[in-house]
Amino acid sequence: MNENVIVFKNVTKKYRLFNSRRARLLSVFTRRIKYITKVAVDNVSFKIKRGETVAILGKNGAGKSTILKIITGVAFQNEGEVEVKGRVSALLELATGFEENFTGRENIYLKGDLLGIPKDEIKELEKQIVEFAELEEYIDQPIKTYSSGMRARLGFAIYINIEPEILIVDEVLSVGDKEFEKKCLKRVNEVIEKNNVTLLFVTHSTETAKKFCKRGIILNQGKLTFDGDIDKAVELYDNSIN
Repeated sequence: MNENVIVFKNVTKKYRLFNSRRARLLSVFTRRIKYITKVAVDNVSFKIKRGETVAILGKNGAGKSTILKIITGVAFQNEGEVEVKGRVSALLELATGFEENFTGRENIYLKGDLLGIPKDEIKELEKQIVEFAELEEYIDQPIKTYSSGMRARLGFAIYINIEPEILIVDEVLSVGDKEFEKKCLKRVNEVIEKNNVTLLFVTHSTETAKKFCKRGIILNQGKLTFDGDIDKAVELYDNSIN
């Protein structure tokens, strides 16, 4: 429980904002193209221990998504040090990243391969994933025939069943009807309690944050402004937006 599984030390992430796609392309060949530097994460430091449940709160543009991208390896910091220990499962853009011409079942194996999970392990989880997704005969149809809701169901079923050590949830899981949504939230709780999983929960809903998390981190314009008890974090965040 005392092991740090996520460490951010003086992390800064900057983006270059150009006036157009053409300007961005030209910037590869010349330094004369003008741009604006956006500091998305500004000298942020924190440590998260194994088994902790942490809500990340902040208004749009506060830096929440950038921090998640750094943790999942989608983006990299310009300055500072980042350490992540354990298998990360990110319930973010659940309906994206599938191979359109593959069936749902084939995409289970594709996702597993991309996540570095051995094929025999995915094979053991296949039935569990298929049953959870509730796609029935559609599981063997091409993903291009799926609705966005069906894609999200499959995405959630894959990511929640691969036995993550660090689980990242971005916003409320609206991946179908209300009953399926309840099933998803229940499964998240089961995974956390059973496997001592570390949870990072990004949301605008402070009531939902309190249900899942004991600790809260508040971001404001890329800076960390509070890190502590979830009740205090919720109080401060609610006061800042009201």
